[in-house]
Amino acid sequence: MPRFRQFSAVLRRFIVFTPVGAGIFFVALFILMRSLVNRNSYEIVLSCGILLLLLILGIAGFWKSLKLKSMEFGWKPPFPIVAGSGGKSMITGFEEKLPLFFRMHFIVNGRFYPSGNNARDLVKESFFGSGCFMSAETSVSKGETAAELLMDFPMSGVFNGNGFCRLKDIFGFFSFPCGLSVNRTLKVRSSPCFGKNYHINAQSGAEDKRNKTSSDEERYYMREYTPGDRFRDINWKSSDKIETLITRISPDNQEKVSRIEIFFRNYGKAEKPSLESLWLLDRAKARLTHFLRSLMEQHQSKFIFRVSSAVDLRGNNCIWEIENEHDLDVFLEDLAALSFVSPHNEITVPQGTSDMYIFSTACDIVLPVFISMCSPRPVSLFLVQPSLNNKNETETLFKKDFLINGFVPFPRWLFKNKIKQLSVFNSKIDLIYAETRL
Repeated sequence: MPRFRQFSAVLRRFIVFTPVGAGIFFVALFILMRSLVNRNSYEIVLSCGILLLLLILGIAGFWKSLKLKSMEFGWKPPFPIVAGSGGKSMITGFEEKLPLFFRMHFIVNGRFYPSGNNARDLVKESFFGSGCFMSAETSVSKGETAAELLMDFPMSGVFNGNGFCRLKDIFGFFSFPCGLSVNRTLKVRSSPCFGKNYHINAQSGAEDKRNKTSSDEERYYMREYTPGDRFRDINWKSSDKIETLITRISPDNQEKVSRIEIFFRNYGKAEKPSLESLWLLDRAKARLTHFLRSLMEQHQSKFIFRVSSAVDLRGNNCIWEIENEHDLDVFLEDLAALSFVSPHNEITVPQGTSDMYIFSTACDIVLPVFISMCSPRPVSLFLVQPSLNNKNETETLFKKDFLINGFVPFPRWLFKNKIKQLSVFNSKIDLIYAETRL
């Protein structure tokens, strides 16, 4: 367990006073001591009443928290988690009766890595990681056994959080630890971009022939005989029973599909990237997601998508083949965690003559060289550029959303970091503009 988690666990176990409760306790104690010196009976009664209330609440809460020490609860995040959608996690397992004036609270503390930025630091034993701190809390209403926890992420990325329960009084004086804590790593997908639908000629990709074999229940796939069917395919036994000629459907059907090659170029500054560059990467992910969904809805069985990204930190090639909705879901979960990679890990230009589809950002400074190396192969480029004026249709990230949703952004993110637009010459180019604002 990382050191900062051990330290926070110790604090949660031994510090049961809230800041308000600690303040009330010391004020009441000071008033009692002063009233005893001055022999002020009114202040003595008032301070003793407050201390007695704190004592009763403390004993009741401490006794109940010991009983709930091994309580297990369920934390079920929504799937998929999409940035800006206001997803709610379901928290269950609160069947125990609580003392009067007490409520159960569920708290999540953790770090959020925007656009998957430096998600490898999840294992670092340091409180000052690369992700921004995030906290969310919900309470269970009286008589209820479950609660909803709102966790709204401003952009895509990876969240690593620790969930735990606290038994709190309604006055806000005490907070007792109870139950077992649980750790979750959540992948947050990009908020959708509502661009135009894309149309691709089925012959633009590399041809890929595949045999589709029917299941063992192929005997049920039959139809009435029509002129032109082969006599050897007639099922004479079934035909004799119903007095109608029945033809077997061949168990092997050959289907032509096109393999579409896509390159997601997540090249850029890998160490301490600016929020502006992370937002550009997020919008590139969103546009790629829209591109894949749009084509799969139009031609679900005609295309096989082969998506490649930059080589990861371990030197492994990141390649996905997407044929159906399940493959797409797996890819989108991996896409959410992709961070910037230094340009020196450039991928080699693949051989072939079919169309290529490239998704990149203005942070990819070696993109023009890569496109020139692809010539004369047809290239369609989707490029996310920083917006330099308000005339263009721009997708905007508001920095204040971090604070509103319980995130603590890095101070450097609050300052504007200008990114130059990338000059790329290509016959087929779709420009997307993005910017950040306070």
